[in-house]
Amino acid sequence: MQGDFLVISPHPDDAEYAVAGSVARWISEGKQVVYVICTNGDKGTSDRHIKPEELAVTREKEQIAAAEILGVQKVVFLRYPDQSLENTPEFRKELVRQIRTFRPKTVITSDPYRRYIWHRDHRITGRAALDAVFPCARDHLAFPGLLEQGLEPHKVEEVLCWAAEDINCRLDITDTFDLKLAALRAHDSQVGNRPHPEFEQHLRKRYAELAEGEEYALAEAFHRVVLPE
Repeated sequence: MQGDFLVISPHPDDAEYAVAGSVARWISEGKQVVYVICTNGDKGTSDRHIKPEELAVTREKEQIAAAEILGVQKVVFLRYPDQSLENTPEFRKELVRQIRTFRPKTVITSDPYRRYIWHRDHRITGRAALDAVFPCARDHLAFPGLLEQGLEPHKVEEVLCWAAEDINCRLDITDTFDLKLAALRAHDSQVGNRPHPEFEQHLRKRYAELAEGEEYALAEAFHRVVLPE
């Protein structure tokens, strides 16, 4: 399978905050988008009455609903425990598996180099994803067992890292902001307590600031890395 975009997200809902407006536009243009959700999000709540295993099931359902709103072709759940990711060979191998399976031109993930206060799952997902893109997905001697499963090496063309401090790429989401907002609203366990008008105003302000200096009103922003041929 030759794909277009592979989004590697630490938790359910991260992709909606970071890239859903761009995802909606890409899909409207006929592009293929696949999500890989690394953790089950089982610690993402202030509700002391819900059990972690119940929250994980809820958040997976919410992520599926959000992806359906956007038209994402497939969502892969790796189901690692929340707050427990490590950049291990096992984790890198799983990400290489997804890259070689879906063979994207572009990988989108969390920037691992955001300084100081940054959720460890975001930092580790970004680092492992970059390691998986280069050199592991490219090199046939990396994880040779994948070759035996028919997963040939693949060269990703570019990576977009969200939440970057060093932004060098902005994408227009003015026309797809409403879809992004609807997809975020699907994550009721995370945003259900946010009043609708205030939540929308907060998001519009945030993405308007990212579009500052551009000809369009709203943007998602990234650090873009083009890989050598």
